[in-house]
Amino acid sequence: MTIEIGQVEAIFRYPVKSMAGEQLHAAEVGWHGLNGDRRLALRRLEDRGGFPWLTAGKLPEMLLFTPLWRDDGDLPTHVRTPDGRELGIFDEELAAEIERRHRAPVQMMHMKHGVFDEGTVSVITSDTVREIGNLAGRPTDVRQFRPNIVIRSLQPTLFEEDQWVGGTLEFGDDDGPAISVTLRDVRCGMLNFDPDTARPAPEILKTVVRENDNNAGVYGTVVRSGRLAVGQAIRLRPAEK
Repeated sequence: MTIEIGQVEAIFRYPVKSMAGEQLHAAEVGWHGLNGDRRLALRRLEDRGGFPWLTAGKLPEMLLFTPLWRDDGDLPTHVRTPDGRELGIFDEELAAEIERRHRAPVQMMHMKHGVFDEGTVSVITSDTVREIGNLAGRPTDVRQFRPNIVIRSLQPTLFEEDQWVGGTLEFGDDDGPAISVTLRDVRCGMLNFDPDTARPAPEILKTVVRENDNNAGVYGTVVRSGRLAVGQAIRLRPAEK
């Protein structure tokens, strides 16, 4: 049995991990998430830990670098720097610019199946984003939460997404994509940074910690590929009890 819970309000993908995202009207969802999502990442060459990727948590200015396309491929070909220059995605000049800001060497990497923190698809409702802002006493921008899918809920409640863990979200018609909701999205300091200025607003993360044990939104794994589009109806198949 499925329950209709809302519609797709917005779709985002992030071609380069921690750089500015791209808002889409539609996207193909494959077995490794949205096509073209987080397929590129900057590796910290001197890191010997288990997570060598440079993120905005370590360099907030990463959010101000914007991937650009000069052809019709899924991957960007260039990046616009915060000072307005356009540099090739694999150019040494781009790596040097980020290295100057990070003060350590980096290398752009293309990962076939992407670089993800947890699940390959992240989901949140617009109502959760808005209510977090209300509780924090400042407006929030959905881009701070770096979601792939933003849902407009039919019966909005704060942190509604927690109830979906263990269930499956189905999008559009019977041949549309489906995502198994695997876990809640544990948030980090990256949530605090304004996507247009990279300035911090610590009230946002503090609110999520206080109100929901540092969780906002959910992660999922693709169990049926297909085309995702803004306006599609979303059904929840709850977890079996």
